[in-house]
Amino acid sequence: MTYQSRRGVRAQLLASVAISGLAFGSAGAFAQDQDSDEDEFSFEEIMVTAQKRPQTLQATPIAVSVTDASTIERARVLDINDLQSVVPSLRVWTLQTSSNTNFAIRGFGNGANNAGIEPSVGVFIDGVYRSRSAAQISDLPRLERIEVLRGPQSTLFGKNASAGVISIVSAAPSYETEGSITASYGNYDARTLKAYFTTGLSDTFAVSFSGGVNKRDGYIDTLESNVPALNDRNRWNIRGQALWEPTEDVRFRLIADYNEIDELCCGVTNIINGPTAGAIQFLGGAVLDDSDPFAFVSPITEIPINTVEDGGISLQADIDFEGFSLTSISAYRSNDSFNDTEADYTGLSILDAAKNRANINTYTQEIRLTSTGENTIDWMVGGYYFKEDILQVSGLEYGADLRAYFDTLLAFGGSPGILGTLEALSGNAPGSFFSGDTETVESFTQDNEAYSLFATVDVHVTDRLTLTGGLNYTNDKKTVTGSTVNGDILSSIDLFTVNNGLIPAAFFGAGFQGATGLAPTPANIAFIEGVAPGTSAAIQAGVTSSIQSLQALQFQPQFLAFPNSVEGGKTADNKLTWTARIAYEMNDNINVYFSAATGYKATSWNLSRDSRPFAADIGALRSAGLTQNNQSTGTRFANPELATVYEFGMKARFSQGAINVALFDQTIKDFQSNIFLGTGFVLGNAGKQSTKGVEIDATWVPSESFEFRFAGTFMDPIYDSFVDAPGGDLTGAKPSGIPSTSLSLAATYFFELGDGIQSYIRSDWAYESEVQVVDNIPGVNRKVSTFNASMGFDFTNGVSFSVWGRNIFNDQYFLSAFPGVIQSGTFNGYVNPPRMWGASLGYKF
Repeated sequence: MTYQSRRGVRAQLLASVAISGLAFGSAGAFAQDQDSDEDEFSFEEIMVTAQKRPQTLQATPIAVSVTDASTIERARVLDINDLQSVVPSLRVWTLQTSSNTNFAIRGFGNGANNAGIEPSVGVFIDGVYRSRSAAQISDLPRLERIEVLRGPQSTLFGKNASAGVISIVSAAPSYETEGSITASYGNYDARTLKAYFTTGLSDTFAVSFSGGVNKRDGYIDTLESNVPALNDRNRWNIRGQALWEPTEDVRFRLIADYNEIDELCCGVTNIINGPTAGAIQFLGGAVLDDSDPFAFVSPITEIPINTVEDGGISLQADIDFEGFSLTSISAYRSNDSFNDTEADYTGLSILDAAKNRANINTYTQEIRLTSTGENTIDWMVGGYYFKEDILQVSGLEYGADLRAYFDTLLAFGGSPGILGTLEALSGNAPGSFFSGDTETVESFTQDNEAYSLFATVDVHVTDRLTLTGGLNYTNDKKTVTGSTVNGDILSSIDLFTVNNGLIPAAFFGAGFQGATGLAPTPANIAFIEGVAPGTSAAIQAGVTSSIQSLQALQFQPQFLAFPNSVEGGKTADNKLTWTARIAYEMNDNINVYFSAATGYKATSWNLSRDSRPFAADIGALRSAGLTQNNQSTGTRFANPELATVYEFGMKARFSQGAINVALFDQTIKDFQSNIFLGTGFVLGNAGKQSTKGVEIDATWVPSESFEFRFAGTFMDPIYDSFVDAPGGDLTGAKPSGIPSTSLSLAATYFFELGDGIQSYIRSDWAYESEVQVVDNIPGVNRKVSTFNASMGFDFTNGVSFSVWGRNIFNDQYFLSAFPGVIQSGTFNGYVNPPRMWGASLGYKF
């Protein structure tokens, strides 16, 4: 028995696979049966592993979208970011750095901007979990398919799949010698080169090698001649595989890969200029015109740095026994990233650098046993082990203009010279606050060890009725440390004890003497009050106002290191999740199913300078003498997420088309929300977030020459409970970034030119209805309507040529937005790329 024949799919399902593949993946491989009395199309069979066992797509009773290799090539899908143009329920967006990418399925997703926050959407490449976005965004290798599983998948995937899974399956080595090389060129001097080679070294051993280079100039110009254009591409990758099949029942696949990114990212625009913009311009700094946020211009004065080095090795073993098979996937990955960004995004040197270096080493091991053959009861049992170590060092460098910027803001606010006054009163040297060499450095470590035990059972009650049950037990432990070195002198001065503190009293004395010319003795204060009652109260009011102005400048308070005698720096989570499903084949063409499932993601720690003790711990910390001056409370971590989804689906095929529908009701309790407020990120739990909706995939193939595809997601999301949201109670509000309607339409025309030149013309349109971009910036919305197209020719000698364009009509929208850094009232944002076009020339042998 060969591996390809060990699919374990019942024979009666094989006839129903073909058109369902198109319904989710636009396979486009079909032929007309000339011997038939009527037109019949034979479509390429698409196999998926969404349930950890090979099945036809039509026989897989879960909501899964499949994009095959031909669609990936024709639609110019270079990385996971591009995949959202063909999968409407998937949203991908990049923030701040090249390695900072978020994924959302059905509106649920998080995981960027903080190494301590694992994503709610799990990304697996050849069965290996990629735990952080920095390890997920390299250019895609030669692929077989990409599967996007919607809804919680914890009973099938062992780690953090509470919102869904992106499973990328690359092509295995072939025993036949073959290869390809493709070069392309496009606007912004875009250059890509990709090569692939595979061959069999014996009847049982085959290898493959692939690599690629992707370069492009930036499309966001800068106002400084020494700063190149931003949002460029500069990345390369290499990948090698070995396949050994010593017998018909034993198969080993070894994969090693390495890739690097070194890019200038990411350009920021001004959506709304607040009152602080006047102070920046007063000091000679450039401020972008907020009337044209899509001008693709940045005023920054420092060159950003974004580097990622990512690599790993995995070994998959598949061994067939009588009645079941064993699969083992062992993997080790290492990821090093460094970024240095001018965080104020202005032409003034307010913050010279926001640095972050992270080293993440991950080891995973999965073992599962799966029944094979035709059985009344099919089963799968397995275990998953995860071990990860994180070291993160980050920090801020204050710019040379920060002191002048704050002095100007205070002067505009009616408190000129108050920083100098405070320096004198506190015994600090003049100009010591916010000097250009001031720096903060934060160091964090996280050790994460987790394991999962899972099992699923399919009971085939009849040839058409199947009942499925699944369980997953997850145990997740994290040990975390955090400490800082903070050179911000102002942040260590207690300005909060207004009535009793030494500095507030000194401020009152200085104010009293300045107003009356008398020393602030009790007798003089009493004398003035007798002559002019209310003078002391007026002076105190002015002092209080000045102190409050200064408190606003303490944006980097001293950090309380942990673990300490009160905070242990450890979490231990465990949870049992489940799946229940009934699937019924109404006839040979229509399958329906109903399922209920839960998903789980463990505690996420806030590995940033904005990690704060919980309010419940502050009393014990004070009693232990551990609190810092100006100690504030917040969160150290966000509690686990628990997802629940109820889903009804139908998969139907017809002679020239297919339609697949899923109705769902999905809820995540304690969704891990990470919101930026202008000086840092607040990590917390939204009490309950839910969405109800319907997903539709339809394909119509009227002839050999035409293929039409429609995919749509329609949702009604809501915060059922988010009382403690940053900026106010969001209970009952619509979550940001989740459009009510997402559509994807694609059309492909296949034709032949001359002597056997196989050709195609493809176009697709992606649409998202208007929605608020982020929760804490009302009125800043986005709406997407993007058109892409391509045309290609495959010659009989192996040469191919194609031309393509993405965002052809220059659709403009915001990817995300955030409050300006230390700029009250200003709101910045990230914009989508402009029109991209190019041509590719390839050769296959």
